[in-house]
Amino acid sequence: MAKEIRVAMLSKACVTGGYRGKLDEIVSNPDIHLTVIVPPKWRDERGVLPFEYTETPGYHILVEPIAFNGSYHFHFYPRLRQRLFEINPDVLHIDEEPYNLATWHAMWAARRHGCKTLFFSWQNMNKQYPWPFSAIESRVMRQVDAAIFGSRSALQVFEDKGYMGPSEVIPQFGVDTEKFRMRTNSEQIGSCFNIGFVGRLVYEKGVDILIRVIARMPNDVRLNVYGSGPELSTLRDLTKSLKVEDRVLIAPWLPSSKIPSLLHTFDVLVLPSRTTSHWKEQFGRVLIEAMSSGVPVIGSSCGEIPNVIGDAGFVFEQNDLFALEEVLMRLYSDISLRSKLAHKGRQRVLAHFTQASVAAKTVDLYRSLVDDS
Repeated sequence: MAKEIRVAMLSKACVTGGYRGKLDEIVSNPDIHLTVIVPPKWRDERGVLPFEYTETPGYHILVEPIAFNGSYHFHFYPRLRQRLFEINPDVLHIDEEPYNLATWHAMWAARRHGCKTLFFSWQNMNKQYPWPFSAIESRVMRQVDAAIFGSRSALQVFEDKGYMGPSEVIPQFGVDTEKFRMRTNSEQIGSCFNIGFVGRLVYEKGVDILIRVIARMPNDVRLNVYGSGPELSTLRDLTKSLKVEDRVLIAPWLPSSKIPSLLHTFDVLVLPSRTTSHWKEQFGRVLIEAMSSGVPVIGSSCGEIPNVIGDAGFVFEQNDLFALEEVLMRLYSDISLRSKLAHKGRQRVLAHFTQASVAAKTVDLYRSLVDDS
């Protein structure tokens, strides 16, 4: 029997129950003993995301106090060193960007404990950070034992920055294809053509483009926006100025457990992200959730979106309102095309983006780290 590998994972993302499917797959490997450390809540532009309790057979979750909650760069877990001595891991999986204080602090604690370390990064733009973040990133890159990058463009960024250690390109999370399943005939959409958006309400996500497109489309087209963020009032004002309040629903963020059934109410999901000087789309997880659910997808040319969609949906040039209108009208008028893309999307997820495939690649990296020690 393979030697047991004790893994501690530090992840604020795992406050959300829907992101833990990967953990179930990781511990399906009998040699992996997993403890996940999460904060009791996380604050960001969506508001407060509380820890969502779910049953966790096969692994243990520690809910730990976090300092500077809501500060993406400065937060950390004050009692982490003590927890590592209790858990006694072989590997500390730091699910954080390498320029964050939480990552440096975790590396410091891990070195005193003597376990292997790895970080995760979505960073797909080569940014030069001010001190102390530049110093944190440089030290982490020198001292870490391995790294996981969410995309090949992120790997390229770090190679350009001088990272030469072991690495793998693995999305942070895959899709639970049982929860995000194809809808049945009884769940088919009604008389209106429903366009969906689920995500942060920030300028970068381009929801304003969707609202402007709705104003140009037939009256039986509806837009359903689920999310929260600083652009909320601006978007509401835009619906009023364009006189489409009766055709645009802007609803609060939903718990992750509600997202699968929500997606089944959409005829198409759109992610109209736009690149700024400081950001471009790193993945677009909602795309693969929709594709797994048999919902056709449309995304802009921003960042990783074209690589995620592949040939299983439409990609339009970011910020091009007329191009987005054109592909939406194609789907509006062609039910058979929607059905074709629904099945292509599901097959693409099964081939590339399942929780099982993400977990298997992650576990292989854990094993390689322990084998090299």
